[in-house]
Amino acid sequence: MPATDAELDIRSEPPARRHEMIFETYEKLGPGRGFILINDHDPKPLYYQFEAEHKGEFTWDYIEQGPTDWRVRIGKP
Repeated sequence: MPATDAELDIRSEPPARRHEMIFETYEKLGPGRGFILINDHDPKPLYYQFEAEHKGEFTWDYIEQGPTDWRVRIGKP
């Protein structure tokens, strides 16, 4: 994981805005780049959305899995 990965902390964002922010951040990534998503619950539904919309075009690596915070590195291969 590059030390330069930006963090996107969505814990204080309204739920209706969260996925939009995440996908906007993802779309701005260059190849080989990623960001750290910080969330207050397991973002597994988000993984399924990425899998449906960007199959084979993203990486997903858990860094922390609760119990209060989840950190996932989302990247572009």
